[in-house]
Amino acid sequence: MSKVIKKLLTTAGIVASGAVMFGMAAYATTASLVKMALDREEPEIMKKSGKRISGNEDTSEFEEEYTAAAQVLKNSDLETVKITARDGITLEGHFYQCDTAKRVIIAFHGWRSSWYGDFGLIAEFWNSNNCSVLYVEQRGQNNSGGDYMGFGLIERYDCVDWANWVVDKCGEELPIYLAGISMGATTVLMAADLDLPNSVHGIMADCGFTSPKEIWKHVAQKNLHIPYNFRGIIADSICKQKINMRTGDCSTLESLAKTNIPVLFVHGTDDKFVPIDMTYQNYKACTSPKRLLVVPGANHAMSYCVERAEYQKTVLGFWHDFDTRQIKNVAVC
Repeated sequence: MSKVIKKLLTTAGIVASGAVMFGMAAYATTASLVKMALDREEPEIMKKSGKRISGNEDTSEFEEEYTAAAQVLKNSDLETVKITARDGITLEGHFYQCDTAKRVIIAFHGWRSSWYGDFGLIAEFWNSNNCSVLYVEQRGQNNSGGDYMGFGLIERYDCVDWANWVVDKCGEELPIYLAGISMGATTVLMAADLDLPNSVHGIMADCGFTSPKEIWKHVAQKNLHIPYNFRGIIADSICKQKINMRTGDCSTLESLAKTNIPVLFVHGTDDKFVPIDMTYQNYKACTSPKRLLVVPGANHAMSYCVERAEYQKTVLGFWHDFDTRQIKNVAVC
């Protein structure tokens, strides 16, 4: 065998070995990231890399108020309720009953968060404006069942189950609004084209992303600075194994193109976790009546903190436009 051939074979072997090593490394890092995204138990990498993943700057100026409001809501005297989702998972929620309710809000918190954390600040505004509120604990988190979160892919069906629970509890006359923040916003937007009760008059989505596929790609490339194309294929395969769906099997863009439910979109301009462009895409895709509130200077999930008065004014206008019907002789809820 000539020296040239030997050299070529040696080089080919090195390249092949390198490709195998790269593939193994890519699989290991991707599996770790998907575990962080979907598994109930928070892995150590999340505790160490949380700020790198979100990409957002320090929000300590709101921390004291945010924490205090969360504790007030958590310690409120709410009715704890449970339902069985269509796939058999037990879901838990916490119901605030307003004796003079004009509407019911079903609130979906974000990824690795809590109902009292995400809605502690806005709860007082809802309470003072004649809203009964069902605070949902998303599957795979906190007290709800399930081993995995689904980034909206499976939670969207939970929206239908919870909306039907509200109709059973409160009757068909009270308008229902689905509200969500971050992953909760994507959850309610992905539910927009499902068989929701006619009582659902609107959706309020604060800083939602367009799909798991796109947000995972964004976080990997922009915040973690790692290539995603090959890892995206691996992530799809692992996601399919865990929740029987791939990262791109549903998107808010698809759902919003097929809905007639009015939508209020909210997003902060400085959001590094979920880029505001995703809300612009959602707004453009939406075929139903729609409103858009952009909050200058607000980073992820901070729009209500930064521009409270304008946020409240926009929400009140949305309710005024889409509550629509006279509420008479309805069940107290």
